[in-house]
Amino acid sequence: MTRLDASDLANRLGREAEAVCRYYLGAGHRQGNYWQVGDARNTPGRSMFVRLKATAKGPAGKWTDAATGEHGDLLDVIRESCGLIDFADVVAEARTFLSLPRPEPALEKKKRSSTPAPSGSAEAARRLFAMSQPIGGTSVEAYLRNRGITALHGTGNLRFHPRCYYRPDDHGPTETWPAMIAAVTDLKGGITGAHRTWLAPDGSDKAPIETQRKAMGDLLGHAVRFGIASEVMAVGEGIESVLSARQAIPHMAMAAALSAAHLAAILFPETLRRLYIVGDNDPAGDSARDSLVERANTAGIEAIVLSPVLEDFNEDLRRLGIDALRANLRVQLTPPDVARFWLKAA
Repeated sequence: MTRLDASDLANRLGREAEAVCRYYLGAGHRQGNYWQVGDARNTPGRSMFVRLKATAKGPAGKWTDAATGEHGDLLDVIRESCGLIDFADVVAEARTFLSLPRPEPALEKKKRSSTPAPSGSAEAARRLFAMSQPIGGTSVEAYLRNRGITALHGTGNLRFHPRCYYRPDDHGPTETWPAMIAAVTDLKGGITGAHRTWLAPDGSDKAPIETQRKAMGDLLGHAVRFGIASEVMAVGEGIESVLSARQAIPHMAMAAALSAAHLAAILFPETLRRLYIVGDNDPAGDSARDSLVERANTAGIEAIVLSPVLEDFNEDLRRLGIDALRANLRVQLTPPDVARFWLKAA
C-alpha cells in the first residue's frame, strides 16, 4: 500500500469522525451533527465543535474552538489529546486507530516540510507543556491531594495531560496515561525542560508502569519552581517532597530538582542570602546535599538543611499530619524567617 499523506489520513479519520471523537475526546458528547467538548486536549466543556458529517460548511472532522478561535482536523485532535510532539508519532497513532499497515521503512523516513522538535529536547519539552492544561479538577490535583498536598497556590509550573505517551522501551508498544507535566525553568523563568509523572486515571496513585517518571530537555542547574525567590528560598529533590514542606511554609519560594545530581548543581539567584535544603533520610542523597551546602557557603549564602522525622517530608505529612510537620519545620527555621514566613502563614 502506498504511503498516505497527511491530507489523505485526515480524510480517512473524517470518515470515522464520531468514533475518533469518542476515543480521543471522551470528555465530550454528540450534539446534533457535531461533537462538543472543551478543547482539543479533551477538557470537559462546550466551546469546541467537531463536524461529524460533511456538509456545505466543510468536510467531516474539521473543528473550531469558539473560545480561542483555534481550528484544525482530527490529526490535530490526536496530537493535542495524546500530547505528541513528533508528526511521525501522530501518524503512527492515527494508523493504529485506523488499523492501517505501516508504510515502507524507506518511505517512512521521508522528511516533512515542518521540522519536528528533536526528541527529548528543550523545545520538545516546551511543546509538551503548551499542550497540557491547568491541574484544577484533574487527576493531577487528585494525585497531589491523595498525598496530602492541598496548598496548590503558585503551582502554575504543574500541568495535566490526559493522554501522555509512554514508551516502556524502544520496541515495546506505546501506551497513553494521564500525566503530571512539570515545567523545568531557569532563573529567569524560561522553560528548559519538562518532567512527566504518569498517573492512574483516577489520580489515586502513579500509573502501574515500570518507569513512572521521566524528564526531558536541559535540566542541569534548573528546577521546577514554586514562587519567586528573593533573599530566602528552599530547594529539595523531588516535587512531592518540596510541595509537602511548602504545606507548612506556604509563602516561602521553593524549587524542586529532579535528582540528587541536579540538586547538587542547582543555580542560585543573585539575590539569595539564605538557602534551606529540603532533605530526606536517604544516604544516597547525602553527597548531593553536602556538595550543595559547600557551593552555597562558597557563594556567601547561608545553607540550612531541613530534616524530616521519617523518610521524607511527604511521608511526614501523610503519616504524622500537618501539625506535626509544621512543628518540626518551625524549630529548624532561623528566628527572622519564623517572623517573616511563619507568622505570615498563621
